[in-house]
Amino acid sequence: MRATLRRLGDVIPLPVSVRPEAAANFQVSPTVAVSADPAAAGIAEQVAELLRRVTGHPVPVTEAGGSIKILLEGYDKNEAYRIDVAATGVTLRAATEQGLFNALQTLRQLLPEGRADEVVLPGGTIEDEPRFAYRGTMLDLARHFFTPDEIKSYLDQIVQFKINHLHLHLSDDQGWRLEIPGWPRLTEVSGGEGTGVDGVGGGFLTTAEYTDLVAYAERRFVTIVPEIDLPGHVNAAQVAYPELTCDGEQLTARTDAEVGYSSLCANREETYAFVEDVIREVAALTPGPFLHIGGDEAFSTPPEDYRTFLNRVLPMPGKYGKRAVGWHEMAAVELPPSAVPQYWRIEPADDGVARAARDGHQVIMSPADRSYLDMKYDKDSPLGLDWAGVVGVERSYDWDPADRLPGVGEESLLGVEAPLWSETLRSPADVEFMAFPRLPAIAEIGWTPRAARDWASFQARVAAFGPRWTTQGVNFHRSREIDWESPEG
Repeated sequence: MRATLRRLGDVIPLPVSVRPEAAANFQVSPTVAVSADPAAAGIAEQVAELLRRVTGHPVPVTEAGGSIKILLEGYDKNEAYRIDVAATGVTLRAATEQGLFNALQTLRQLLPEGRADEVVLPGGTIEDEPRFAYRGTMLDLARHFFTPDEIKSYLDQIVQFKINHLHLHLSDDQGWRLEIPGWPRLTEVSGGEGTGVDGVGGGFLTTAEYTDLVAYAERRFVTIVPEIDLPGHVNAAQVAYPELTCDGEQLTARTDAEVGYSSLCANREETYAFVEDVIREVAALTPGPFLHIGGDEAFSTPPEDYRTFLNRVLPMPGKYGKRAVGWHEMAAVELPPSAVPQYWRIEPADDGVARAARDGHQVIMSPADRSYLDMKYDKDSPLGLDWAGVVGVERSYDWDPADRLPGVGEESLLGVEAPLWSETLRSPADVEFMAFPRLPAIAEIGWTPRAARDWASFQARVAAFGPRWTTQGVNFHRSREIDWESPEG
């Protein structure tokens, strides 16, 4: 079977520059080989393995002479890359391995997903680089736990779209999902069976499992962003350690989806000893630059106590070598210089975030009415919530983060993130259903220049991705907004 020849720009996210040359199509022959600089041998082996899977050819990796060349050269931007496809061969070129990894993801989309007898790559040149440095998604492990293997599978799915940050929500009222040395009851009591929404989301990551997961992500150039949500969303911690409550009384475990009822005590030194222990241990386990301290929906924390708490806690990530990230409510106080507010609400303006941007802080944009993957696609969606409205694929795509909040323009944006809360999720298939195809829409917003983005173009490209997801076994949502290609397409 001959694979359908895609156009050079039929990939997600849409590249910055695509210059097709039909006369330069490259036919992958049985003698194809990959050659690479020694420093790029890892990427070269991944390219070779991709070609072996698609063609069935042996595809050796050599230091020279291959018709597919992997070169570490050119470009001064960490994620930029270039692909040249000529009749005589293909060259992937970047200044870093991360750039070459991005080139590999583009090449993968130009190749068939399954086995084909005849494989042809479209001729021409792609030159590409991201709009924003931070392109992320969040997975909520607190309300429903997902195993290390399930998280790794999700990582492999999201890197296809050049998502480079995975934010893990590790603690909430319903569960605590990361082992913390010195505080064993956090996971012994609040990480086991019966925790999570409806009591069906139990489990936790040991420090060894978390370390392995972080390393797995690093090999795919994804930064893990751990979140410990404070000072609210702490019922699970207080059930495990009643001394963290204001009166020392034992609390009852909660498996409902209510928010805003729990709080740490801002006037007790025990609070800060606990918080610093947790932040120190999480920072030590996490090589990436970010540590998320939550800060949202602290409705049971009096405003003055909230400010007191943040003024004590926000410097702690920096003490252990991390940039503090927090939901945008934290912008109510003066932030440490490197702190990053993450805007998540649906209101058209926010004075605190605008002030933070004016003071030079970078902002992550995650408006719930556009980027929350746990919102229903439409009123008939079997999963998800609708407090921020229904969020179809076009609504996920047809907005721009530089226009979202007054006072927060392009120069103030670190990037975008698509959170996926897990109140209604029960399986990896549920995660896939809610994330795809909306996460690729957010990925394109974070990567592609805004002037180049077009809904009709994205519709067609994501429609062509449907058969690829089918081959991969991904439980994507067949949105009625998309005219999906058939598997034979």
